[in-house]
Amino acid sequence: MQIPMVVTKGGKREIRTQFAALCYRVLKGETQILLVTSRSSKRWIVPKGWPANGLTPAQSAAKEAWEEAGVKGKTFENCVGLYSYEKFLTEESSLPCVVALFPILVSDLKNNFPEKTERTRRWFTPQKAAKKVAEPELQAILANFTAPPKPKAGR
Repeated sequence: MQIPMVVTKGGKREIRTQFAALCYRVLKGETQILLVTSRSSKRWIVPKGWPANGLTPAQSAAKEAWEEAGVKGKTFENCVGLYSYEKFLTEESSLPCVVALFPILVSDLKNNFPEKTERTRRWFTPQKAAKKVAEPELQAILANFTAPPKPKAGR
């Protein structure tokens, strides 16, 4: 999937791009998705953030997964979907954002990570994860998520 890189011209209302991690695992043949709470409102979200200098979009998503959820794992470079939301900066100010979502097959969850004291993390089935998040486009992506095939050894 091609990611729309939005170029801003200095205006604060222009659409911004963020990168997110769809952190998942497969246990006994069942896919589970890891959600975290936002820092302020404590609603369920996927780890996401701004592009990081020198990192690909998928690497930026992996960086957010580590900082917000303590996730280590295999990051896939293919975007699995896009969703939009309004990022509230203050009660009067917000930014429209489009978010590109990259899957990460979780191999390890660390107990000590940068935002440990600010967030809660929890595993959900794709259908339950979809019901927990607020954004309709993200709900559809989570509800229909199928784990990518595991990479073959030697590749």
